Amino acid sequence: QVQLVESGGGLVQPGGSLRLSCASSESIFNFAAMGWYRQAPGRQRELVAIIFKWGDINYADSVQGRFTISRDNAKNTVSLQMNNIKAEDTAVYYCNGQLSIMKNYWGQGTQVTVSS
Repeated sequence: QVQLVESGGGLVQPGGSLRLSCASSESIFNFAAMGWYRQAPGRQRELVAIIFKWGDINYADSVQGRFTISRDNAKNTVSLQMNNIKAEDTAVYYCNGQLSIMKNYWGQGTQVTVSS
């Protein structure tokens, strides 16, 4: 069973930075794609950033230019660097890994709260 474990969430002030990490029990090179999603209270889960097996990256318009997704194949981790954080970034952030169409895995989530 693949396990994805997020870390790095917490309380941050507007304009600050935070780095989330996702550690995988499976070699991340085996995933067709890995991404970060978030879910704010009362809202649907939404894609934040995704990195595909061969390196293509997509970002949500709301985080473009502020967030950066990256991966470390040697450490089996995917990270999300969050800069210039805004109040609307407050949410639970989830790591996602897609081994295939039928094999999709989620981490337990990490809370990010933006408040002054």
